[in-house]
Amino acid sequence: MTDAVTAQLFAAARARLQGRPRVRLGEWSASRRVFGIGRAPRIVPAGEAWQVGVLLIGDDRVFQVGEVLRARHDAIRGFTAESQRARSDRAAAAHRGGFAEGEVLHLGWAELDIAAVDRGEPSGILSSPGGVPHIRWSAGGAVRPLAAYLDDQLSLG
Repeated sequence: MTDAVTAQLFAAARARLQGRPRVRLGEWSASRRVFGIGRAPRIVPAGEAWQVGVLLIGDDRVFQVGEVLRARHDAIRGFTAESQRARSDRAAAAHRGGFAEGEVLHLGWAELDIAAVDRGEPSGILSSPGGVPHIRWSAGGAVRPLAAYLDDQLSLG
């Protein structure tokens, strides 16, 4: 595939998204020791993007979503499930890393290689069978043309 069809689709999506609110992306920060004492792990801001379904569209990059968290103060909570406790710990790590109380953030996102998709290679949830960009929007779902997916998602907001 020689055209930059996928890149053009995302450029058009960015133009339609102007003025809409963005979400922040977070990533784990390596804890450092201060005077020999370890600090609690943190999730720090790593950029902003528009969430469009299962995609996060930044100014010059595109990601697939990972985990969505809401930052909150660390507190003792009586969870019965270990998964709930771990999620609460991640929310507290985001608050320690600079996210405001209650702020939504994305963690564990993965950057997609748009140029690879335009060359006919798959990247994450994007592929281009027959030279037409497609997206797999759910783990068990079929692929769908990216242009139609973006149009549907952008018409919702």
